[in-house]
Amino acid sequence: MKAKQFFVFIFGLVLWFSPVPDGLTLQAWHLFSIFISIILAVIIQAFPIFTASIIGLSFSILTHTLEPKEAYGGFSQSFILLIIVAFLIARGVIKSGLGKRIAFLIIKRFGKSSLGLGYSIIAADMFIAPAFPSNTARSGVLFPIVNALAADSGSKVADGTRKKLGAYLMMTSMAGITISSAMWLTAMAANPAGVKMAAEFGINITFGSWTLAAFLPTLLAFVAIPWVLFKIFPPQIKQTPDAPEIAKKELEHMGGVHKNEYIMGFTFIAMLTLWVLSPIFGFDKTAVAFLGLGAIMISKIFTLDDLAHEGRALGTLIWFGILYSMSSELNHLGFMSWLGSHISDFVVGYSWINVYLMLVIAYVFIHYFFVSQTAQMLALFSVFLGVGIDAGVPAQLLAFMLLFATNFNAMITPQGSSANVIYLGSGYIKSNEVYKFGGIITLLNTLIYLVFGSFWIVAVV
Repeated sequence: MKAKQFFVFIFGLVLWFSPVPDGLTLQAWHLFSIFISIILAVIIQAFPIFTASIIGLSFSILTHTLEPKEAYGGFSQSFILLIIVAFLIARGVIKSGLGKRIAFLIIKRFGKSSLGLGYSIIAADMFIAPAFPSNTARSGVLFPIVNALAADSGSKVADGTRKKLGAYLMMTSMAGITISSAMWLTAMAANPAGVKMAAEFGINITFGSWTLAAFLPTLLAFVAIPWVLFKIFPPQIKQTPDAPEIAKKELEHMGGVHKNEYIMGFTFIAMLTLWVLSPIFGFDKTAVAFLGLGAIMISKIFTLDDLAHEGRALGTLIWFGILYSMSSELNHLGFMSWLGSHISDFVVGYSWINVYLMLVIAYVFIHYFFVSQTAQMLALFSVFLGVGIDAGVPAQLLAFMLLFATNFNAMITPQGSSANVIYLGSGYIKSNEVYKFGGIITLLNTLIYLVFGSFWIVAVV
């Protein structure tokens, strides 16, 4: 056993046998010990996230910390299946040639620099976000395009050139989703739920007031994120002055749009349309994705042979399903509310400004323990909002900031959002890189929204 692995094992044992804090059950404490040990193992690279997760799952069941039904519950979640289907459809987009054509069109227009590509990807995300109440579904739209951009720029996972361009573009797109989801009330499923919860405190938030409140901090974050990642997680290719001309020649070489591109494009648009209409007609997003996958399989764009080469999709299904189950059970066992109540007790007696800052910062970084943004909102939003209002924090200011934080904190861990998992599963980004650089982007978002967003909200809403 290596030193790092031994350290994680000892760390977990010490926590396991430590006295149970007041207010927690032994079961909740033991599950937390397992969960945090998995996270530590990934952070210090003692184990890959897949290995750490399956060991943690086994241990939680064999010690009777979780019943099998509870431990395997994540595998029955439809949104996790949606992530996996997004992987498979992404391969169809690339195989059909549609992804390559879109990639070359983007390179032709914005491809003079890697930084320009980073901005164009987030801009495209911001444009389509209002029509997508699921950031997972939206990442399923963006991921195939980013993947094709990377591959057709000579940056591939298989040959060890992921950092040439692909890693930067994947990290940038993943970071962009955190702010596009904060920009629009309809860009993430938890947003309307949060608005409804805020209404119980007499806080009225409309689509227009949300957009106005989010506009300035989101714009500043849009300007900052690609540039900051360009500095701290740089692509090996900085300038690509010949790329637009190369892209133009490649498009000419490809000729007219192929039949498979039309089929893939029509299938993709049909999926997007059904996803947009899903709140009205009650369509299940995962069922729509399966229907799209079935369509491209009938057309032979995606085959069973292709499925055999998508091992990363299966691996992602397993580790994300495990962590989701554990996070959900921590919430059910009262660990999250216990943690939230202790934070609430801590802020008593401070000025409202200090309470505001402490609550928002705590809300951001407590997402470290959540796999689902919606789960965090349901568990903690009302608690934090109520404590802040009692301490004199302006209700609308705090409500907006907690709602935005539910989105802009999503990159703090690999499992912080189901959208993250799609990008991580590409192989271009490693788990420890998300903990490091995702943490930096989360800190950057927090500073921008707290400093500039707070003044902006007070002034315009």
